[in-house]
This record gives sequence, C-alpha cells and structure tokens, in this order.
Amino acid sequence: MTQDYIFGFNTLYNFFFEIITNTINSTIVSWILPNFSFNPGWIAYILSALTISFLIFNAALMGAAVYTWFERRIMAKFQGRYGPNRWGPFGLLQPIADGIKSITKEDIIPTGADRVVFTIAPIVMMIPGLLVFAFIPGHINSMLGKINVGIAFVFGVTGMNTIAVIMAGWASRNKYAMFGAMRSAAMLITYEVPMALAIAGVILLSGSMSFNGIIEAQKIPFIVTQPIAFLVYMICATAEMSRAPFDMIEAESELGGGYHTEYSGMKFAILQISEFMAPIVQSALCVVLFLGGFNGPDFIPGILWISLKIVLVLFILLWTRSTWPRLRVDQIMELAWKYLLPLALLNILLIATEMTIFDITQSTSLWIMGIINWATILFILAFLSLFKNFNKKTVQQKY
Repeated sequence: MTQDYIFGFNTLYNFFFEIITNTINSTIVSWILPNFSFNPGWIAYILSALTISFLIFNAALMGAAVYTWFERRIMAKFQGRYGPNRWGPFGLLQPIADGIKSITKEDIIPTGADRVVFTIAPIVMMIPGLLVFAFIPGHINSMLGKINVGIAFVFGVTGMNTIAVIMAGWASRNKYAMFGAMRSAAMLITYEVPMALAIAGVILLSGSMSFNGIIEAQKIPFIVTQPIAFLVYMICATAEMSRAPFDMIEAESELGGGYHTEYSGMKFAILQISEFMAPIVQSALCVVLFLGGFNGPDFIPGILWISLKIVLVLFILLWTRSTWPRLRVDQIMELAWKYLLPLALLNILLIATEMTIFDITQSTSLWIMGIINWATILFILAFLSLFKNFNKKTVQQKY
C-alpha cells in the first residue's frame, strides 16, 4: 500500500464507513431491532458520505481562514508594513478574531431590499468553492478525480459566482452595488471565453476531461509544453477572482465596496470567505492542469505535494496583486478580446499541429514541443513590447 493511498479519499471514506457500520450494528441492530433482519449498510453509506462532506466543508473554511492570514502577511511584506501581529504569535489568531467580530456584528437588511434573494446570494456564492474542493484529487485513487467530465463540471460550477454577484447587487437596491454586479457580469463572462479555450488545449493534449487523466498525462508538466495556455489561464483566473489588477468589481474609490456594499454581519463574512476560497480553488485547478497535480517524489504523499504547489501559485498571485495597479474597464475588456482570446486560439492551433507531427507518448517529443511553444510566447511578448514602445514614441512625436 503506497503513501498516496494511505492519505487518500477512499481510505478515509472506508474508515468512516467501517466505524459507522460497527456502531449501528452494536446499537440499533443489537438493542433496538434484535428480532428483525436489518442491514445497516445503506445507513452507514449515507452517514459516511455526510461525514466526508462535513470534513470537506470544514477543510475549505479552515483553508480560507488560513489564507486570509497568509495574504495579509505577504502583502504587508511587499508594501513595507507589519500586517496582522496582535492576536497570537505572528498574528496567527487574527482569522479567529475576525470570525468572532463577524458573528457579533448586527445583521442589517436595507429597506426595500429583496430579503429572500439578499439572504440566498452569499450561500450561492460559497457553493462553487466547496464543490470544486471535493473534486481536486490528492492521490491517484481519488473517486471524484476519475469522473470523465470533471473539468467540464467544475468549469460550469464556477460560473455560478457571476449569478451570485448579480443576485447580491440586484437584491441590495443600491446603485453602487448594482454597478459592481454589472461590471462583474461583463468581466467574468468575458474572461471565461479565453479560459475555456486555454483549458481546451490541456484537454486536447491529455485526451481526457477527468482530473486524474490530465494529471497522469503530464509526464512533463503542461506548463512546459503549453506556456501560452498557462499564461492565459493565470490572467483569466486572476480576473475570475476579481483581484488586482482586475478588482474593478469592488473598486472602493469608485463604488464604495462594490456588490457587497449593503452586507454586514455573517452574510458579509460568508461573502468574504467565498472570495478567499477563490484563490485557493483557482490555484488548485492551475496545479492540476499545468503543474502535474499530485505527481512528485515517491517519498512525499500526493496530498502534501499538491498542497506545496498550491502555496507556490498562491504566492505568485499575491505577488502580482501587490505590485500591479488597477486597470480601467476598457483596458480589462481590451486585454481579453484583443490579446488573450487570439493567444488561446493560437495555442490550440499549435498543439493540434504539433500532435500531428510529433509522437506525444515520447518525452523527447514533448520537450521539443515545449521549446517551440516557449520560443513562440517569448517572441510574441517581445513583439508586443516593441509595438507598444513604437506607438508611444509616435504619439510623443505627434504632440
């Protein structure tokens, strides 16, 4: 039995299934129903599933809580500040303090707001993150990771965020919240197109839509063979998270906080937790699609290896957030339609052409593909940089 299987989802499920079955046998069957033929298997099955769901839910919440501390400390370092340092050593208890503050705050619903939609919106916002967490495989034996349409399901589920944001903005009856919601709809729908095309290149090369299939196909991580898709995906993921430089949805100086302006108390806390889940989810998907997922040295459990990669991607996302200024609305839309969409289409064309020329089952062929694709993306970036400088000089000479 390998370490990956010991730390796997199947073993955890079987562990709880055995405990619950034995408990039911020793209580319900032995005490309550001694004279009846009773098979507790179906009850144990349901209770085991509920137990695993409860663990996933709490793991997601704990991950979001830890990430709040991680983000604030890292951004403080980039900006020459201390960050949270009052509650506990190095401010480690700050997420707990924030949770207590949110629980004790008054829950206010604005006059004229749609109370039902206003209340449901935070719940809808949290659902995608929890569902995606369940699908991220930490080992080769992950059951949900073997679903043959896993990537399509996850991509569809993450689109629920747009609906939740629109619900929150519309139900608030606040013009700034509504402006933020409409900006969100425009940006998220726009960036889903190049993101889907970037993922299509991964599906094309791996020949699978299951997470396990994509990971197993990465003899060489796809960041090597598909740097264009990786670049497009990372930019689109940052936009989907509504983080700088794509944070026009909340834009405090323009909208006073965006779609959640009217939220307070636990509803606001749920929205914030959902926002902090998004970077973890997008980083996990990036690791699965481009960084080999749980593949790594045999002496390191897969769940630990994928966690280390997720932390690395999170650090890169925080780096960009801390150093880039916010883009204008027109610049954000221009980036998606004029640059990312053509790049994603070019990536699909390159991968399809290379698959007809090279034998992708051979590592040598994959390395050659990587060299060609890296040379292509570097040439494109150099050309765009020169073109931008040329235009700038032309404008300066004109005026």
